[in-house]
Amino acid sequence: MGAARSNRDIAAELFIATKTASVHVSNILGKLGVASRGEAAATAHRLHLFDSGEA
Repeated sequence: MGAARSNRDIAAELFIATKTASVHVSNILGKLGVASRGEAAATAHRLHLFDSGEA
């Protein structure tokens, strides 16, 4: 599974402000109808949204 990343880590990797990353994470949680990153990961796994890495 993917590595847990903070808003600061996400922002640095995408060259955006930490607040912008926070807003995007909040929007993702809202669209998935979950309250936490852990719930989001579980929902994404259940919906097969993760790339398995297999070719």
